Amino acid sequence: MLTDYISPGNRVELKATGKVWMDEDVRTKHIYMSKIMDVTSDDRVEILMPFERGKIVLLPVDGEYSMCFYSTKGLFQCFAKIVDRYRSDNMYILVMDLTSELSKLQRREYYRFSCALELKSRLCSKEELEAFEKNRKYLVDPGDNLQRSVVVDISGGGLRFVANFQYEEGSTIYCAYRLPGSLNDKEYEMICNVLKVQELESRPGLFEHRIQYVYIDENSREDIIHFIFEEERKIRKKQT
Repeated sequence: MLTDYISPGNRVELKATGKVWMDEDVRTKHIYMSKIMDVTSDDRVEILMPFERGKIVLLPVDGEYSMCFYSTKGLFQCFAKIVDRYRSDNMYILVMDLTSELSKLQRREYYRFSCALELKSRLCSKEELEAFEKNRKYLVDPGDNLQRSVVVDISGGGLRFVANFQYEEGSTIYCAYRLPGSLNDKEYEMICNVLKVQELESRPGLFEHRIQYVYIDENSREDIIHFIFEEERKIRKKQT
């Protein structure tokens, strides 16, 4: 049963797949976030109509979408079609009929995407770590003494970078990088643990670092995850 995998309150992504609008219409390419309000049968769900910048996005009846559900049992994907929309208690609801089977996706935080991005980083001081332990939302001042390196893959849970210097395994560092094509050229900041460091056999003097995010704003994490999957979709599209 569908309710074995998804339930009301789960977040969901929608991305248009049909030719509802012209290709140049930004709504066709945009990913919308919403949440499940009800699972009414094994092939029908009701979700909130997306809001962006305080305004409702009127997605059209008969629109076809790829849906990705953030369930407590993992990530699930399917295709669906809007068959109705209505208003209830000041909420605008979309009625979606699933047009494909639900399939489980690899958890995004473990999916690593190969790339080449500039990374800025530095060690966190003892005082910063103590402040961070007291308030998990505390984010350090980036400062001026940032070292530069190259990210070679990213995920929603961490990244791997190569540098001509090395941090000690177990150390905590401040990191920042930008994603290609990100809105407003946003810089993503995070505090990370260094899990493993090793010198590259083929390039003596260069060190590969594997790091895990200790603190990252959840909106930033979602942006990174969206970027990874959009890039993966582009690659798959080129291969087909």
